[in-house]
Amino acid sequence: MRVLHIITGLGVGGAEQQLRVLVRHLPAQCDVITLTNPGHVADGLAADGVRVTDLGMRGNRDLGSLFRLVGQIRAGRYDVVHTHLYRACVYGRIAARLAGVRAVVATEHSLCATRLEGRTLNAGIRALYLATERLGRVTVAVSPTVARLLRRWGVPDERIHVVPNGIDASRFRFDEVRRKEARAFYGLPEEAYVVGGIGRLVPGKRFDVVVRAVARLPGDVRLLLAGAGPEKEALRRTARELGIADRVVLTGELPYLPDPRSEAPDLPALLSAMDVLAAPGTDETFGLAVLEALAAGLPVLYTTAPALADLPPDTAPGAQRLTGGAETYARELLRLRAAGPGERAVPEAVRHYSIERTARQLMDVYTAVLSGSTWK
Repeated sequence: MRVLHIITGLGVGGAEQQLRVLVRHLPAQCDVITLTNPGHVADGLAADGVRVTDLGMRGNRDLGSLFRLVGQIRAGRYDVVHTHLYRACVYGRIAARLAGVRAVVATEHSLCATRLEGRTLNAGIRALYLATERLGRVTVAVSPTVARLLRRWGVPDERIHVVPNGIDASRFRFDEVRRKEARAFYGLPEEAYVVGGIGRLVPGKRFDVVVRAVARLPGDVRLLLAGAGPEKEALRRTARELGIADRVVLTGELPYLPDPRSEAPDLPALLSAMDVLAAPGTDETFGLAVLEALAAGLPVLYTTAPALADLPPDTAPGAQRLTGGAETYARELLRLRAAGPGERAVPEAVRHYSIERTARQLMDVYTAVLSGSTWK
């Protein structure tokens, strides 16, 4: 089976990283086209032996890129076209149909109640989304929470199928050597209590809550934030104003797998360096960072994580949901610090979301759309 994945960009983000991990486990011949921004994940995919093409799209009105995309799809003779993220879903579905491919699947990674991939939802975005959604066969929701939002938007129930994100848990297993190496790289004392955060530095992630929480904690507590985004300087400024600039490390974007061109630790190594993950974001559609931290055996404090909300509470005993702000997070972080390190056990929730299971479910989707089957 030949599958073409079309994605808006390939910088280091949750959907982009998920695509790379997924392609490594799909029993199909996969190529990838990025509309723009062939970043670190594009390099990683190429290193994995995946053919990656940058369409060079110059903006939302670059209609020439639509016809270039049609040509790429026709030349590849793909059985299935699978689109990821809003712009790629709009252009990819149209291009696939123009190229004569009817087996079109789209994954909805980042739909929240009021925002889509960080942008505020409006009538125009919704209308274009629904119009192009009809050109595909199936819209994959990464959680039941996202599936409910799609139904509320007006996507027919029979066109929605839930395939949760998956993680390669073995990659995130705690490693004492990597812990020491990562701490040394970022200048973190071995005896420090390290609070971690992972994700795009955008308002919806609310990492300012963690910065303010750490400012309320003793001086041996450090904050390690992995990610990049427009809130970077605002977070630095907040840390300076609170007098904890020397206790906050912003690593920038980090890959899931080691980058041979960089000496920086990868994301699994960074998780080994942490003592707890704080995830105060309110615009989460899945909660991948929460699961990755649990796979590393970390305790987790979170505000929104549909991946856990869709499971029984006893499947993730190390995760605690908090609804307050900086004071609430500070209180719970202080409690965890006093309790000392746990045994780094991996909970059942992590096994439930294995990447192997996700790949099998997605192959079932591909087989069904090729056969013309319906879900409901």
